[in-house]
Amino acid sequence: MQYSFTKLWNLTFLFVAPFWFTLVWMIWSSGQLATDADRAVFALFVVPGFLVIYLSGFLIEGWHKKKKSQSAR
Repeated sequence: MQYSFTKLWNLTFLFVAPFWFTLVWMIWSSGQLATDADRAVFALFVVPGFLVIYLSGFLIEGWHKKKKSQSAR
């Protein structure tokens, strides 16, 4: 592999983020979220969900590095 995991993960999210934003915008503007409560719940799950998925990649990388260093001993 020529690049580090971090570079590849960030590059992936650079390409995924516009599609994610488009999907969120389509749902938001579709009229399916009729009340303010619907919009709040949607926003409170979608935005943190995107961030959790992004940050989980670094958590998985850390676990992998730890496992790899333990198996090298």
